Amino acid sequence: MANRLINEQSPYLLQHARNPVDWHPWGDEAFARAEREHKPVLVSIGYAACHWCHVMERESFEDPETAAYMNAHFVCVKVDREEHPDVDHLYMDAVQAISGSGGWPLNVFVTPARIPFYGGTYYPPRPAFNRPSWMQLLQRIREIWTQQPEEVAAQAQQMAQYLQQAARAGISEQGGAWDMERVRHMAAGLQQQADTRHGGFGRAPKFPATMAVSFLLEHHRFTGDQPALDHALLSLDRMLAGGICDQLGGGLARYATDDAWLVPHFEKMLYDNALFVLALCDAYHVTQKPAYKKAIEETIAFVERELKEPSGGYFSAIDADSEGMEGKFYTWTYAEWQEAAGTEDEAVARYFGVSAEGNWEGTNILHVPEPPEAVAAAYGIPVPELLERVAQAKARLWQQREQRIRPLTDDKSLLSWNALMNIALARAAATLRSDVYRQRAAAHLQWMAAHFHTADGWMRTWKRGRARISATLEDYAFLIQAMLQTGALTGAHTWIREADALMQHTQAAFRDPQSPFFFYTAGDKTDIPIRKIDLYDGALPAANAVQAHNLLLLGLCMERTEWQQQALDMLSAMAGTAERYTASFSCWAALLQRVAAGIRLMVITGEAAAAHREALAAHYLPQVFLLTSKKEISDLPVLQGKYFPGESPIFVCTPQACHAPVYDITAALPLLDP
Repeated sequence: MANRLINEQSPYLLQHARNPVDWHPWGDEAFARAEREHKPVLVSIGYAACHWCHVMERESFEDPETAAYMNAHFVCVKVDREEHPDVDHLYMDAVQAISGSGGWPLNVFVTPARIPFYGGTYYPPRPAFNRPSWMQLLQRIREIWTQQPEEVAAQAQQMAQYLQQAARAGISEQGGAWDMERVRHMAAGLQQQADTRHGGFGRAPKFPATMAVSFLLEHHRFTGDQPALDHALLSLDRMLAGGICDQLGGGLARYATDDAWLVPHFEKMLYDNALFVLALCDAYHVTQKPAYKKAIEETIAFVERELKEPSGGYFSAIDADSEGMEGKFYTWTYAEWQEAAGTEDEAVARYFGVSAEGNWEGTNILHVPEPPEAVAAAYGIPVPELLERVAQAKARLWQQREQRIRPLTDDKSLLSWNALMNIALARAAATLRSDVYRQRAAAHLQWMAAHFHTADGWMRTWKRGRARISATLEDYAFLIQAMLQTGALTGAHTWIREADALMQHTQAAFRDPQSPFFFYTAGDKTDIPIRKIDLYDGALPAANAVQAHNLLLLGLCMERTEWQQQALDMLSAMAGTAERYTASFSCWAALLQRVAAGIRLMVITGEAAAAHREALAAHYLPQVFLLTSKKEISDLPVLQGKYFPGESPIFVCTPQACHAPVYDITAALPLLDP
């Protein structure tokens, strides 16, 4: 028998729709019931591609005895963290405060007023891993709720106070100036956390940290810091060669479970691949290496092939599991390898790190453990011949893999993740000078406007013709950035006007009256008891950091000096935190670096504007925002008075003023320096 989740859109909630647990979706009904029945609420949070969420469902939520106990003593709520990131953020902060760590599934016990008083992540069906069983925990929570209500009330009050304080953590009231010397200190601190052997930062589990990689690439551009460049490229190269990168189909998995990037957690998320494209574009700009161009193209091809929604948007994710096993779709036993590859070519097997004993749980994860030159030399064959054999084997392996049962695709579309992919397409178009990607970015931005915008405003999720759940700051921040980047790329300045309108909306709906920052949720949203200010980079860039960038660019384009000042106030308040914890605040660090290097707006008008843009594309200028206009007609304030009939002037503008026009790129480039 189905529970209340059967009417939901989220694939994650639908996975739980036939559990014997009487799940409620997030909403007022569950908490009103808890108030009437004086029961604690269990809020269980996960997402469709989450491996351990599936494990706990099989072990506990599908167990009739466990479900009966949950139904009798709790009001149970299931939340897709991707639909309700605000709920996830709030309760994740609480669990991290309680246990010192977090993750998914996230299981939180809250009062009918939605205040958490206890929580954790995965719990086994029997005591293990130094944890009680799920049933033991449920029994203990019920005991405390019924016999020690004053303790629950005190814990909830204490947690509410903590969360109120945590909502503004990281903001410095002291402020502070910054310059390139301070940015060098940030880069040096970040490199102290570097894994100099395998790339990336820290130990396993190892996330791509592409935002930190991009910061280092930009840092090399501005300072010539060779170690910063070396580590950024090492990180990308090792990921591209590792199992975290799908060697057959392209696309990046969410993280690696080992230091060497061999064993991924096999789920693939849209946002990770968008961020990967952005870092690869930076790397290609710096090095012009064909390998990075190929990786950009293969990653976008994966997204287009496996995450493209038929009407033009992008799905959210692909599960790690298939046929009840993590990674089954992607791994190969030696017998499967021999059958599929159609050859016993030892050189190709060595190229992909394949062996009879396997490299993960008796199977093989395809990776590239050594350069092709080393493999070719070991077998006495030319490198081109080896690569041709590899290409032939890949084609056969791909064909065989396509016959397997595929992992689940999370087929909801999210506004923020789609906007991030739009930014990636725009950047790839500019970096590779690709009309195909430019057209895709333009069409996709139109798709987002047609599908996520309703009579009630912008929505966060869309699926099969229905948009729902009000957009968060994350959605607006990434959408504004997409409108700015794609609008500038295509010359469709109406998008920049629309970005300006959306920024005005976020100022009214999300702005914190006590600071220059924005809350994650709008002021009229009543289902979250504590509004949070999103400051640090998680899986996605910090929404406030993206907004600060948006304010700077819109301030220049629309000549709004108050927005430029707001952005500078945000940066000043975050400079100390970004300096101390650069790995967790890489987007702030990158923006601080660009401002220290000199944010510039370049305006090119006239018939030669396209040719000038093409010439400029050869230069890596992350601190420059480029606007072009062939025609005199434009309602952007910064373009007024900058069209000269028969000429193609180039204006370089700082936050203070625009330089006198020049007429060729070589004359403009010196004006871009601080």
